[in-house]
Amino acid sequence: MNKLLIVGTVAFDAIETPFGKTDKILGGAGTYIGLSASNFNLQSAIVSVVGDDFPQKYLDLLTSKNINISGLEVVKGGKTFFWSGLYHNDLNSRDTLATELNVLADFQPKVPQKFKTADIVMLGNLHPLVQSSVLDQMDVKPKLVVLDTMNYWMDCALPELLDVIKRVDVITINDEEARQLSGEYSLVKAAVKIHAMGPEYVVIKKGEHGALLFHNHQIFFAPALPLEEVFDPTGAGDTFAGGFAGYLTQSENISFENMKNAIIYGSNLASFCVERFGTERMVNLEKDEVIARLQQFKSLTQFDIEL
Repeated sequence: MNKLLIVGTVAFDAIETPFGKTDKILGGAGTYIGLSASNFNLQSAIVSVVGDDFPQKYLDLLTSKNINISGLEVVKGGKTFFWSGLYHNDLNSRDTLATELNVLADFQPKVPQKFKTADIVMLGNLHPLVQSSVLDQMDVKPKLVVLDTMNYWMDCALPELLDVIKRVDVITINDEEARQLSGEYSLVKAAVKIHAMGPEYVVIKKGEHGALLFHNHQIFFAPALPLEEVFDPTGAGDTFAGGFAGYLTQSENISFENMKNAIIYGSNLASFCVERFGTERMVNLEKDEVIARLQQFKSLTQFDIEL
């Protein structure tokens, strides 16, 4: 089986939406990416850090999904990264109520020896220096490096972010972040500018409005599946990234044409994530549900037209 190396936070989240609220629950970009990628036939490992307040049941959950956690450091006496957020009625905007870096503040990633030859590396949203450090530890240049980031790093670590962007093949960001990074309002112009920064492929996520894939002068658009209920958008972008990277790792094909399929797989899995709070839906997701919804995506986007 091919190997996928995942770098990202493993954390506690406390979430409030118009549909309810949670106490501390399992969260973090690395967690969502790992759970999403576990739907594919591959070997995966998460590189991250938690405190010794992180429950054994969550570690057991990750290993039950065939996720290697030898790169998940547990700091004795440390506290796990914590984020709390309040979503507004439209679920597209939110207020961050608390961010406690805790053990993440001094995180020095250590890539497990077995995964220093990973086929694909998925750099989840973390400080760009942490992302670069992981690439420095690889024994072999990966077939594909995918990077996710956010506007926070554009505000406070832009030079470091630009350095790591030069080293990746794919960048996945949302439309607001693409505009900030490029200085262009048009997403087509934004993608051209970001492409010039290094990545061969630019993926721009538009939430409930789908995702765009840019490669040179080629563009592909995947819609988001219209859902009756959305409970919690937390982790949807990371779930998308996990599906995207997971599919490419399993299929061993990193062509533009196959990336179209990866975008659909990512969008498909993200549509499940938002149906429950936190990771609940991804933990209990069944293969037949995934296949049935893929069929819905196909029906949504397929048509015949006479020209």
